[in-house]
Amino acid sequence: QVQLVESGGGLVQAGGSLRLSCAASVRAANDYTMAWFRQAPGKERDFVAAVRWSVSSTYYTESVKGRFTISRDNAKNTVYLQMNSLKHEDTAVYYCAAGAPGLIATLRGNYDYWGQGTQVTVSA
Repeated sequence: QVQLVESGGGLVQAGGSLRLSCAASVRAANDYTMAWFRQAPGKERDFVAAVRWSVSSTYYTESVKGRFTISRDNAKNTVYLQMNSLKHEDTAVYYCAAGAPGLIATLRGNYDYWGQGTQVTVSA
């Protein structure tokens, strides 16, 4: 069983930055593809970014490219999402997820484990 705990959400003005963290249970971060998804009120939970065991393989949804950076520290079993130049439309609950390696990283259904979510609110 993989346990994931997110932190780092909050309220920020448009143009500001936040860094989300996802602490995984021992070895989870090393063995799984790790990702961030987000869900705005009344909308589906959408893919944001993912990183495979090899940190050279990262994936981003188009709307965050150039603004968000996903990274992982395997020694600390932690995944990060650095979010810069935040926009009002980035407002959502952000979820960390862990999925088996080798599967398509952008598909929500390929992730077996989820955190409880952390709220990010960007004021216009």
